[in-house]
Amino acid sequence: MNNKHWFLIGLLFIVIFFVMPIFRLFFLSLSSDNGFTISNYTSVLQDQTTWTTVKNTVYIVLGSSFIAIVLGIFTAWIVAYTNIRNKNIIQLFIFLPFIIPSYITTLAWTQFMSKNGFLAKFLSIFPGSIEPINMYSILGIILVMGLTNYPLVYLLTVGVFRKIPRDLEYAARVSGSSKWQSFKKITLPLALPGIASGGFLAFIASLDNFGIPAFLGIPGNIRVLSTYIYEQIVGMGPNSFERAATLSVILGLIALLGTYLQWILLKKSKTIETTVEDKEPRYFLNKKKRLTLEVFLWAFLLMTTLVPFVSMLTASLIKAYGLPFVIDNISFKNYQFVLLENQKATTSLINSTKLALITTCFCAVVGTCIAYVRTKKPTFLNKSIELIIGLPYALPGTVLALAMIFAWMEPIPGWNPGIYGSIIILLIAYITRFLVLQIRGSMTAFMQVDPSIEEAARVSGSNGYFKWKQILLPLIIPGVLSGALFVFLSALTELTVSSLLWSSGTETIGLVIFNFEQAGYSTYSTAFSCIVVLLILLTFFILHFLQKRWNRKVLHNEYSN
Repeated sequence: MNNKHWFLIGLLFIVIFFVMPIFRLFFLSLSSDNGFTISNYTSVLQDQTTWTTVKNTVYIVLGSSFIAIVLGIFTAWIVAYTNIRNKNIIQLFIFLPFIIPSYITTLAWTQFMSKNGFLAKFLSIFPGSIEPINMYSILGIILVMGLTNYPLVYLLTVGVFRKIPRDLEYAARVSGSSKWQSFKKITLPLALPGIASGGFLAFIASLDNFGIPAFLGIPGNIRVLSTYIYEQIVGMGPNSFERAATLSVILGLIALLGTYLQWILLKKSKTIETTVEDKEPRYFLNKKKRLTLEVFLWAFLLMTTLVPFVSMLTASLIKAYGLPFVIDNISFKNYQFVLLENQKATTSLINSTKLALITTCFCAVVGTCIAYVRTKKPTFLNKSIELIIGLPYALPGTVLALAMIFAWMEPIPGWNPGIYGSIIILLIAYITRFLVLQIRGSMTAFMQVDPSIEEAARVSGSNGYFKWKQILLPLIIPGVLSGALFVFLSALTELTVSSLLWSSGTETIGLVIFNFEQAGYSTYSTAFSCIVVLLILLTFFILHFLQKRWNRKVLHNEYSN
């Protein structure tokens, strides 16, 4: 097949898997037995529950995004500019809330803040009746979301901080500006692209999140749009699909509004011309100040990452929920149950691993090819295709899940191919949702390859196969693997989409943990969560080790040549 045929096949793939589901969802929100109508919108918008849900959603999303942005900027500035020690280990602790699924982090915090948790026992030492924060509240949801999403802001801000020329800051200081004025007038405006991008990801992640408001909001009777859509579908009430579709469009519009605000911020921000990261410290603290800052930072990191997970681990080892953590109450029966006795738990491990592996392999191949074309031939059409592919990830997961139901229940009126209700629809949804992650990771890798290298291979007569095998792949493998790891972990622990698309026999890890917690089996949910966390960390460290070996191998080959 020539390039034209491949282009038509790719275009058809994008229309079927990315355009059609969103179109069908919007079409259903305007449909009724009598044809097109706006009655679904008038009915939903006249319902007081809708406005209460929207208000809760706005409060939680804005509150958690504010926490994420403040913490992200604060930690990024410390790591980028100060001379604190062990920055690599600090970055690992910062990334932990991002690596671990949010619903597992939620379980860790609920155990930590429970009446029998570590914090309650510590507070009981002090006089008075000081109690931990009630996690089953709007404040609890905001706190967990903010702590879960701040690594996104850190990730996109720390590099921008390092690219800001230090000469500009020094010039401001010489002109009489204080450290705060220099930060406010020089550093912050130049770092705005990274902060806006990270803040937008935190905003979308909060809007999209189903696990945290489901684990904390449903028991506390606090609805947000993602859980309200879920309730509409599982309730199977009159016009439930039409109402869910209408709520999904409203949720999608809020997401697009956030995208527009990010675009405004990026348009007004100043760009940094240099692409080189300056990793040398800019503020050298004396020993006393540095030690104070390190103690404060480590106390924050341990309190927000390690301590809740230790609390969750201890909860998974007790015989029954509520018993004190003493030797006589410690048992491994919860792990025995989820690994050897509960069929759904073992099935979910197999299903999630299969789905994650297939999704990762498909995205690694297709996403890298799309990234290559997008990088080497940046036409308007290619940019538009990237935007369309990125839309399912920008939209909340419940919106995408509902779009998948309407698209694949009957792709053609009167014809049911049997995709809905099978594990195939989960695979399609995962690929549709996470393909853009691989594209972005591979694009970053291609941008770091000097175009003259590929041009030299072409002049030397290298064919496509040799060029990819001997030249391009060795250079882009680290970036491709980083994107693939992100896709794998996202697919392995996915909950939002799975909560609406699962059927008997297609349970996933996130769904089983959610069902355990909803049924009141906290010891089982914490035990299963600990197993998943161990698998995630093991995967992360294995890939990190392989990447380091690959980098050493590439450097050794370059040195030998």
